[in-house]
Amino acid sequence: MRLLKTNGNPKIALITGAGQGIGARIAARFAEEGAFVFIADLNVETGNNTVRNIQAKGGKAAFVTLNVSDEASWIAALDAVKTCAGSLDILVNNAGINIRKSIEDMPPEDFDNMLAVNVKGPFLGTKHVIPLMRAGGGGSIINMSSVCGLIGHRYTPEAYTVTKGALTLLTRSIAVRYAKDKIRCNSLHPSTVHTPLTDILFQDPVKKAERIGEVPLGRLAAADDVANAALYLASDEAAFINGVALPVDGGTTAD
Repeated sequence: MRLLKTNGNPKIALITGAGQGIGARIAARFAEEGAFVFIADLNVETGNNTVRNIQAKGGKAAFVTLNVSDEASWIAALDAVKTCAGSLDILVNNAGINIRKSIEDMPPEDFDNMLAVNVKGPFLGTKHVIPLMRAGGGGSIINMSSVCGLIGHRYTPEAYTVTKGALTLLTRSIAVRYAKDKIRCNSLHPSTVHTPLTDILFQDPVKKAERIGEVPLGRLAAADDVANAALYLASDEAAFINGVALPVDGGTTAD
């Protein structure tokens, strides 16, 4: 699933929250398949580390500073993309936060912060990449939702579920409105992914047993599981896949 244009040039991708974790792995997979990847993150140090890791393996990458909840930051980041690459073929709205408090314990300010990053961020990114993709003849937008964007998840705070559910329907709305411009929009819905953050969570053996026990395949998702699904949705092999909510969950939402 090479991420190359018909003329053999690399497809241009921007991935938010790509300084570490799942976003960094998606960026690496895209670069492995030929894409030029813009690492968009607030953390300059981790973002540039991702760039160096990709370049060390022969890939093409550059860093852009981005606060996904700020419209001016999006405009500046995409101006940098246009100056450097001239176009954009793929946007992965990966950046997200989860403040782990129940609805009874969550201050409104925390809820506002989650909405700003998890919903407003993809909204603004999509708003500003559509004209760029339209001018280039189309593109692929991939939104990182969650199993919590498909079901009420007993182990996840309600506010997170609200934000991921909103992202699921934002995806479908974009898909049907902008298909005429050859812009596809799909969402990914991972179950719990094994990352350094989950290693901290799983110091509690009860929480570890809960999360693994709900997955019919009997293991956590790996970052590569999610990255490979994103790669497929970004590729020309998925040219007729539009408006899909794709679970990457080992069967969790099927049980």
